[in-house]
Parts: sequence; C-alpha cells; structure tokens
Amino acid sequence: MTTKKKPKVYVTRKLPDAVETRMRELFDAELNIDDQPRTQAELAEAVRTVDVLVPTVTDRIDAALIEEAGPQMKLIASFSNGTDHIDVEAAARKGITVTNTPNVLTEDTADMTMALILAVPRRLAEGARVLTDKPGEWAGWSPTWMLGRRIHGKRIGIVGMGRIGTAVARRAKAFGLAIHYHNRKRVSAATEDELEATYWDSLDQMLARVDIVSVNCPSTPATFHLISARRLALLQPTSYIVNTSRGDVIDETALIKILREGKIAGAGLDVFENEPSVNPKLVKLANEGKVVLLPHMSSATLESRIDMGDKVIINIRTFIDGHRPPNRVLPFR
Repeated sequence: MTTKKKPKVYVTRKLPDAVETRMRELFDAELNIDDQPRTQAELAEAVRTVDVLVPTVTDRIDAALIEEAGPQMKLIASFSNGTDHIDVEAAARKGITVTNTPNVLTEDTADMTMALILAVPRRLAEGARVLTDKPGEWAGWSPTWMLGRRIHGKRIGIVGMGRIGTAVARRAKAFGLAIHYHNRKRVSAATEDELEATYWDSLDQMLARVDIVSVNCPSTPATFHLISARRLALLQPTSYIVNTSRGDVIDETALIKILREGKIAGAGLDVFENEPSVNPKLVKLANEGKVVLLPHMSSATLESRIDMGDKVIINIRTFIDGHRPPNRVLPFR
C-alpha cells in the first residue's frame, strides 16, 4: 500500500498553535515560528518549489511574484478575508487558484468598531492616560472635567453595508443610534425594517447629515480615497469618523489636516494608509486627544484566528482532493 504524498505548504506568518499543529498533521508544512515577515526574495524562493502558498494581508503577492511560481504551485490559500494584497487576475492567468477566509471576522470587527464609536466621543483613551501617565495627580471627580459627547440619539452613517456594516448597525441601534447607510446596492427591505435604517444613494448627502461615520467597505480601486478631502469637508464640526476597514479608503493626509484645524470632533482608526508605519502627525493628534489609534486589531481574537485557519485547511484539502474549494476568489470581481 502506498501513502499519498503530502502537499508542500508554505505559511508566511505565525498562526495559532492549534492551526499549525493541524497543518503539520495534514501537510508538509513549512511554518514561520519566529513570525518575522518574509521578504519578497524569500517568498519568490518559496513559490518556486511549494504546492500551496498561505500568505496573510501583510504579504504582497503581486504579478511579479506570481510569475516566479513553479508549475507545481496551483493554490494561494490566503489567511485573510480581503484579497487586495493578491493579484488575483495574474494568478488566474498562471492557472493558480486563490482562496480566502470570509465570514469569520464579522462579529469581532463589528465589536471593535463599536468600541471606537464609544471611545472617541467619550474620551476613553484620554481618561485612561490620566491614571497611567501621571499616577497620583488625579484630583478626583469634578462636574465639568473630561466631558465627552453622548452617542445615544445621534445618527450614524455606515459606509459599506455588507456583513460587517450590518453587524455594526445592529450594535449601534442597540445603543440608541439612528441608522443611516450608503452602499452600492440597497439592502433588503427586511434588513432595513429591522434596523429602521435610512438608505442614501448619495454618499455626499449622507456624510453631511450624520454625527458619526463608520467606514466598513472593502479596499478596491473604486474605494481608494473614497473618503476624500472634499468629502471630509462635508462633515459637521461635531462629527466623528471611525475606520476599521482599510487605511486607503480615507485620504489620511486630508483627515490629519481637518483634525488639526478642528473641523471635525475626532476620529478612531484601526487601519492606516502605510501600515505598519503610522504618520507621526496622527500620533501627535492622539496625544492631544483628538484621535484614538489602534494597531489593526479589530479582528484579533483567538477564536477568529482559529476559524480562519480552519477555513485555510478546508480550502487546501478540498483543492488537493480535486474539488473546487469553498472559498475560491474569482478574478475581475
């Protein structure tokens, strides 16, 4: 009896132990134990010999890298929901299938979005720093000290009413916010009724009328700087903007300018245009209490990472067994 050869799988970053253990059981898996990002040269060397590449959102899987792939590599099983870091069209031309891990980050990302929606108007980061940066100097409660803004009764405008945007809307409604949204397509009447949501086909008109903006659309060529300098100027001086999608959806330079000029009340950002680099001007604004910054951690729960790993494994096993993987990403979408 012959034993079927295990596919050679190259994993670019450290994954949860449970996921890595299962991968080693099922595949000839090369793991990244030290979690140091792989260089383009290291990735190019890997794709020449492996059967499956398992990248993450921090890896640049562009056309040049894909062209380096050997004839044996037929699958890129990304450990990610988004695939903007992969040239899916170049992969298709090379005969390489691309998969992702959708529908497992929704609740965690929506939770963190709601946390930022609370943190910015209520000045949570500033309040926490009072106790940690200068211990012993807090003089006690005062009627007019550290005043923020109430969110109950305000209007939230959700940019991108997909799974995450809808999950944010459900949380926001529970906090007493009125739901407004802009999307390529209107959601179902049942969802609108459930959320008592108001649809705006004009993003400009919505932005000018809401108190809090939550950016939840994917990163695509069409959404690059969707929240532009012109659109940021439409916001009210008392409004806030929160972004847990991708940094390049907002014109970061324009956002910094409008925050410095006090033309909006504040911002909460979990993503940045040039990650992992964060603009020093944003850090300065954070120190001044005008913005809350998080290090791209909206989906960072152990449960979500294990769920993502399970989807990667299922996609690989299904593909190796000769079937279409359940989370195949098609080009031109």
